[in-house]
Amino acid sequence: MTMQHRALGASGLTIAPLVLGGNVFGWTADRATSFAVLDAFVGAGGTMIDTADVYSAWVDRHKGGESETVIGEWLKQSGKRDDVLIATKVGMMPGGLQPETIERAVEGSLKRLGTDRIDLYFAHKDDAETPIDATLEAFSRLIDAGKVRSIGASNYSAMRLKAALDAAKASSLPHYTVLQPEYNLVSRTGFEGELQDLAVTQNIGVIPYYGLASGYLTGKYRSSDDFGKSVRGGGMAKLLEGKGGKVLAEMDAVAADTGATLAQIALAWLAAQDGVTAPIASATSVDQVTELMGYLSVDLSRDQIDRLTNAGI
Repeated sequence: MTMQHRALGASGLTIAPLVLGGNVFGWTADRATSFAVLDAFVGAGGTMIDTADVYSAWVDRHKGGESETVIGEWLKQSGKRDDVLIATKVGMMPGGLQPETIERAVEGSLKRLGTDRIDLYFAHKDDAETPIDATLEAFSRLIDAGKVRSIGASNYSAMRLKAALDAAKASSLPHYTVLQPEYNLVSRTGFEGELQDLAVTQNIGVIPYYGLASGYLTGKYRSSDDFGKSVRGGGMAKLLEGKGGKVLAEMDAVAADTGATLAQIALAWLAAQDGVTAPIASATSVDQVTELMGYLSVDLSRDQIDRLTNAGI
């Protein structure tokens, strides 16, 4: 399997075509499992690991920073810091994207990760209360200090992303070079259309999250009886009741034709969409890493891509 690296928009970064999601580290993947997953990912040629300061604050007795801490411990043990690219985020915690919040948050992330630099630093969500220029100026100071190499935006609308790009140009500030939207076969309206067009025309790299729809597109949630299979199962009912069943049926047909797993088909479809640089997917076992990386061997035909696309309309 040839690993063709891809330029990540105008960020100056080049990545392998699968980004490893770090939201599970320190949550559904304990320290030992997380280390094994990270070893397997890098061993298979993976390069970018995606996390956030807020991972996994939603878990009882967690406060955020758990994922970054595990990744930092792995970086120290493995000695692989120069072999990987680290992406993390700021903006979900109180204080949003205020300059002082960003400056405090980056120090916390750097400390937990045990590194002197973040390769890609995301605004995790838009902050309408903070002037765009103030946020970009804070990011600019971090870039000038060598603490951050490039910046990206996650969960932004097309209108707000364009406003941020325009503000950066007008004030000669660093601009968002990467977009991280929610996007998958059953969740498409937030990205397709204006946001996708903006990313393509402005050479913004796109690394979608929830590429497997929290596991739905692996096929393990096919009836209400399956919802108890994981902590994420409760959110699957609306997918089953909507277009999700039709999408799974078409994925099953493509799987029968290709021999690929549903997860591989979901990622291959994503990677074939205009503007998408690489999907993000998380794993809680070495076997899952092997399966996810295997999507690179899946060669979907134009007809198969179109059938999958139409099933989700």
